[in-house]
Amino acid sequence: MPFHLKSSGGDGMSWKVANLCAERKFGSPVRKQIIMFLADKSSDDGSGIWCSKGTVQRHTELGESTVKRTITEFLREGVLVETGRRPCKNGYTVIYRIVLRVVNSLEAISVPDDEPEFSTGSTADRVQHGPRTGPGADGVPGPERTPNHPKTIQKPPTRADAREVVDQGFENAWNAYPADRRRDKATCHQHFERAIEEGATADEVASAVKDYATETKGYTRSKVCFSDNWFRESRWRRHVEEMRGAQAEVAKREEKHFRQLAGWVKDRHWMCKHITRTQAGELLSRGLVSGPELQGAEVAS
Repeated sequence: MPFHLKSSGGDGMSWKVANLCAERKFGSPVRKQIIMFLADKSSDDGSGIWCSKGTVQRHTELGESTVKRTITEFLREGVLVETGRRPCKNGYTVIYRIVLRVVNSLEAISVPDDEPEFSTGSTADRVQHGPRTGPGADGVPGPERTPNHPKTIQKPPTRADAREVVDQGFENAWNAYPADRRRDKATCHQHFERAIEEGATADEVASAVKDYATETKGYTRSKVCFSDNWFRESRWRRHVEEMRGAQAEVAKREEKHFRQLAGWVKDRHWMCKHITRTQAGELLSRGLVSGPELQGAEVAS
C-alpha cells in the first residue's frame, strides 16, 4: 500500500498533490526534490504555492542557479504556471500552481515484479496480486489500476514529438543568445542538432548559451563569438560538462544525506522527528524506505 503523506491541517500542504508527485518521474533527483517541496506548499488543486526561489533554495539546500533553472524548466514544460504575485519586503513573490493534469501525464514509478505491494487485504499469502481498488489504512482509495496496466503506460514519443522538442530547444537557445551576436540561424540549427546527437540535451545547450551570454555581458563585439561560430566550435561543451559535474556533486551529497535519513527511519532514531514531509516523500520516491517504515518511525504523521 502506498504511503500517504498527511496534512496536519491549515499549513497549505496537500497530501494529494504530494502523493501524485511522489509517484511520478521528473527526470532527476534535483527536479524531484524541488517539485516535492512545492507540492508541500500547495492546496489540493495544486494552487496557492507562495514561496520565493530563495525559500526553495534554503530548504532544499540546492544552489541558487539550480533552483532558478529548474523552476524555469517546470514553467516551460507546463508543470508549473504563474497565477499571480504578492508583495513582500523585497518587491514581490510569484504565486505558482502545479498543473495536476500535466503531472498526471508523466511516467509513473512502477513497482518491480519481484517487489511485493503492501496491502491491508486478507489474501492467503499476504500479497495482493490484482490492482488495489479498496480504501487503504488511512481511508484513502487506492489506484484503480497498477502503474504498468496497459491503459496507464505512456506512449513512447514519436519522431514528430522529438523533432518538436529539438526545434523548441533550439528556439530557446537562439533567443537566449545576445541579439547583436546572432548570425546564420540555419547553420546554428544544424550544429545544435549535432550537439543533441552527441549526447547533450536541448535544455543543457540552452543553459550553456545563457551562461555564455552572462559571462560575456558588456564585452565589445571584437571580443565575443558570433552564434554560428559558437555552435560550430561546440563551445557549449565546457558549460555542459561543468554543469553536469556540479549536478553530480549535488546529487552525491543529496544521496548521502537521504541515506542518513533512511538510517534514522529504519532505526526509529529520535532524530526522525526532524524529518519533514517533503523529505519523507523524497525517501519514499528514492526507494530508501517503505511506507510502513515511515509510519513506524512516526515520520510526517
